[in-house]
Amino acid sequence: MPESGRRSFLTVSAVAVVAAGASGLAGRVLAERSSVSQARAAIRLPPPVKRAPPLPQGADLHIRGLSPFVTPDNSFYRVDTALVLPQVSPSSWQLRIHGMVAHEVTLTFDDLLKLPMLEDWITLCCVSNPVGGPYIGNARWLGASLSRLLRAAGIRSGAEQLLCTSVDGFTSGTPVQTVMDGRDALLAVAMNGAPLPVAHGFPARLVVPGLYGYVSACKWVTDIKVTTFAGEFAYWATRGWSQRAPIKTESRIDVPNGSSTVRAGRTPVAGVAWAQHKGVEAVEVRVDRGGWHQARLAAVPGIDTWRQWVWEWDATPGNHVIEARATDATGYTQTAALAPPPPNGATGYPTVNVTVQ
Repeated sequence: MPESGRRSFLTVSAVAVVAAGASGLAGRVLAERSSVSQARAAIRLPPPVKRAPPLPQGADLHIRGLSPFVTPDNSFYRVDTALVLPQVSPSSWQLRIHGMVAHEVTLTFDDLLKLPMLEDWITLCCVSNPVGGPYIGNARWLGASLSRLLRAAGIRSGAEQLLCTSVDGFTSGTPVQTVMDGRDALLAVAMNGAPLPVAHGFPARLVVPGLYGYVSACKWVTDIKVTTFAGEFAYWATRGWSQRAPIKTESRIDVPNGSSTVRAGRTPVAGVAWAQHKGVEAVEVRVDRGGWHQARLAAVPGIDTWRQWVWEWDATPGNHVIEARATDATGYTQTAALAPPPPNGATGYPTVNVTVQ
């Protein structure tokens, strides 16, 4: 065979091998996805021993453009390091709890479903959320008590951190004190009444109210090492982020959104505010750096969710700047001081520029 023909043959052969390999990989990925989807559809969730409180009348103000109280699964933010969504079969999933415990615990998914289940409304927020940003959502979660699991393992004195590892190798560090203080810290198996979506950690993930997601919401979790903050550093802690990461009291303006002109006259200014595990007590709004006006708050089922709010504005023609601020049940009012997300969450007043005609 001539050299040029041989090179062409080898090139075509190599391309064919690569294409065949890629095709085989794609086929395996599709098969795994189909298998996990079927397994997820077959799961029968156990009834909770503690149900989430019913939504009180007025929890959702039903204002056009305002985020609904319950965030649909397909609208719930997703921030993680997984380039490809892990496809974890519940039949092969296991969770190992070890480290500073009296004895190690290993759970299968069947073991997990046999544990007493708790249900609660919990708002999750990503630390990378800018002021007024979209990386926050509220859902009804179902799962086993994380504190109960740790007590069963015999958590030792001096333990400070749960180093949680995802099936894809990501690690998060959750403060032990927060998990053990009585809040509904969950090893969650369901979201809004259905098994967890794959994108949100199926078959199991952590949900701990009051902490930013990078220390409280490890998805696809398979390993929990009980340790200290000095002994282990999780993924984002090695990059300079805070190891404890309590969520800051914040608010967001959803309406108006600044993208369209507002008509002069009475118009709602509305949004959401959050202070997980403290509770939102007040929201105030001001226009063009004028005086603060008290907004009307929606009802909430508990202190671990966001809260809708609305203020009726007598809009006058021209260009205006609207700001908001929230106050939590401890008496703290969110600060106007601007800070970026690193290392422990952004701060500042949410601001919307509005043109009124």
